[in-house]
Amino acid sequence: MNKLTIQEEEAMLSIWQLGTCFVKDILATYPEPKPPYTTIASIVKNLERKKYVKPKRIGNTYQYTPLIPENEYKRVFMNGVVRNYFENSYKEMVTFFAKDQKLSADDLKDIIDMIEKRKE
Repeated sequence: MNKLTIQEEEAMLSIWQLGTCFVKDILATYPEPKPPYTTIASIVKNLERKKYVKPKRIGNTYQYTPLIPENEYKRVFMNGVVRNYFENSYKEMVTFFAKDQKLSADDLKDIIDMIEKRKE
């Protein structure tokens, strides 16, 4: 799976949210000031080249459908983050966020509850 740029990832978030869509639909999800239509069209072409979206010609335009589910992209991306920044240890990642006060004790208890429920 090819890594996405920040702009490609932002467009993919819109595509995942919309499902099947046109470039104009993707553009509509952007806040003001919106980027030019041609910029979004170029980004979507890159996503097509990277096999993240599938085009379907409708008249004189294209409709795009995501080929990779959002949760699969997140899983692969997070595995890379954990491997590259946390010595391939999710424990190290959680420890980092706990020390940095990004996770509260209640958050950690919720995580433990989820893990224990999965064991049942």
